[in-house]
Amino acid sequence: MATNVVERAMGLGLNVIREVAGSPLIDRAGLRKPVETLLHEGAKHMARGMTAASKQFGGKPRAKEERLETGPGLDDFDLEPTEEQTMVLDTVRRFAAEVVRPAAEEADYHRKTPTEILTMAHELGLCSLVVPEAAGGAATAHGSVTTTLAAEALAHGDAGIAVAILAPVAVASLLADHGSAALQGRYLPAFLGEAFVPAALALAEEGVLADPTKPGTRARRDGDGYVLDGVKTLVPLGERAELFVVSATGPEGPALFVVEKASEGVSVEAEPSMGLGAAELGRLTLRGVRVAGDARVGDDPAAVLAKTVDRARVAWSAIATGTCQAVLDYVGPYTNDRMAFGEPISHKQAVAFLVANIAIETDAMRLLTYRAAARIDAGATFTREAFLARIFVADKAMEVGSAGVQLLGGHGFIRDYPVERWYRQLRGTGLVEGAVLV
Repeated sequence: MATNVVERAMGLGLNVIREVAGSPLIDRAGLRKPVETLLHEGAKHMARGMTAASKQFGGKPRAKEERLETGPGLDDFDLEPTEEQTMVLDTVRRFAAEVVRPAAEEADYHRKTPTEILTMAHELGLCSLVVPEAAGGAATAHGSVTTTLAAEALAHGDAGIAVAILAPVAVASLLADHGSAALQGRYLPAFLGEAFVPAALALAEEGVLADPTKPGTRARRDGDGYVLDGVKTLVPLGERAELFVVSATGPEGPALFVVEKASEGVSVEAEPSMGLGAAELGRLTLRGVRVAGDARVGDDPAAVLAKTVDRARVAWSAIATGTCQAVLDYVGPYTNDRMAFGEPISHKQAVAFLVANIAIETDAMRLLTYRAAARIDAGATFTREAFLARIFVADKAMEVGSAGVQLLGGHGFIRDYPVERWYRQLRGTGLVEGAVLV
């Protein structure tokens, strides 16, 4: 049967050669001689190849291996941080390890980030990284990747404290990207000053089917301004914040509005949550709050709100990635040191596979998040990438937290070990909308 297959293949090849060689088009084009040479060589190679198919392999060994060289890299998928990003990342990592991590347990227990930590974080200059040089900042281009790296590093110390630190950065970034000249002149200098300015982005609302791009909070026209009515939940730095950017649906559609806490009709109360205690989450109530007409953010308010929601989802993905990395960095050494039946528990296949899965899921989160952030900086559409990162995080981050608790056994259930806090924080990363941006 093999011989018949070879013979049929050779016959088909010879028919092709005869038809090509007999075509009058070759003579008209003056290509008779080069084509005949090409067909002659092809016939010889075909005959050798077909004959080899019916024989055993019999090549001679070579003196050394021959390898194909790798192709050129993809410039648009370079995961190596720039020199500036490396400096920022090193600084934030050191701050997270030396300042944030030691204070995390107490801050979560008391549901408050110490003011001195917020002040020290402000001195790192994160707000200046999102504000253009012309407006007094240090940014020369959009830096979502840089902010993503910083958010991940801070969350490795503690997700709750990271949210508290990044909440004002989100407001400054939003005003820098979409605020009018009046809004920028009024508020941006405060974020670039010496003092920490507590501010927050308020998008989340009550309800299982709440859509952050279609807020239930209402904004009605009143003369040359707006009057806002509604309730926002899970607002970081709630009782402490002096400035809010809230989403509301007005006569022109969904939009974002800048609201000062001192405005009449604004009230805030603490909203204790299962996790992210140090973020000081609160409930913001707006009852007949009047704002000026220029308090609305952006020339295309609905598009600005939609983009803000997407950027926030990327930021939460970065925070989840940093927290999952903290889980991985803790359970790896723990399972190597923990002895059972005369050997480390990491020698058990079930334990080793669980740790490996944490590493796999964490890296997958990181790559999805970085891709979305890179598209933001490139000015490309990123709604799909932001959604993929967030939906993956919502599914897998909780599993990572649960696996961390499981790997520690009874120790994972008590506050003496940080994995129970990380588990509670990771439960929230798939629920909260807004609050932070990249």
